[in-house]
Amino acid sequence: MVLIGLQLKPMGWSLLLLAGFSLLLADKLFAKDMLLIVIALAILGITPITTDVSYSHMAVMGAALLLALAIPYGVSRFVYGDYRVRFRFHHGRSWYKTEVAYIAVAALISYLIIPFYLTSTGVYMNWPAADSSSVARLFTGTNVLGIWDELFFISTILGLFRHYFKFHLANVFQAVLFTAFLYELGFQGWGPVMIFIFALLQGYVFKKTESLFYVITIHLTVDVVLFLALMHTHHPDMFAIFIT
Repeated sequence: MVLIGLQLKPMGWSLLLLAGFSLLLADKLFAKDMLLIVIALAILGITPITTDVSYSHMAVMGAALLLALAIPYGVSRFVYGDYRVRFRFHHGRSWYKTEVAYIAVAALISYLIIPFYLTSTGVYMNWPAADSSSVARLFTGTNVLGIWDELFFISTILGLFRHYFKFHLANVFQAVLFTAFLYELGFQGWGPVMIFIFALLQGYVFKKTESLFYVITIHLTVDVVLFLALMHTHHPDMFAIFIT
């Protein structure tokens, strides 16, 4: 929260270094897995986390986010050899009707809440007013980041925490990190409350389904609504489909 969410760099880096050094006093198995999280957070700490959709920024931010994802996976698989960081994309069965219905409910709630949130807080100004030359980049960036969120926070972070903590506590931990990241990205105002609840639900849904494909589908459904709402708030004549 301090380093990434609030961007208080001196204090944030001090706390992260303290966390890293404290692992020297911890159980060996716990320490080596938590070290992966410390390294990933350090990478995010030097990453320019903004909604800039210029090619140069997307390349730099994308490369950093990829490293934050790839290093824990690579170390877990090829150095530790324990495969604790892994990506379970499918649970081997068709979706239940209730799971399909849940996606529809998520779309409806997003449709009602997101436009109101953007306009009531004015945070839509944290995103660029995409024009014809950048609208595709905004759409791509929004959705690719949504996929990364699930791979990193739900699969990697929650996957590591749940080996050492009861699920509900591990889920709270990942939701705090999830919220801090998206706060810095632009979800301010009362957005952190909404994001925290969403992150908790995503963690719980993943526990029930063990399907990254399913939680990614939920996230991308929400992100499509977010994209349409952003375009509408910046250009009211576009996608005039919202009632809030």
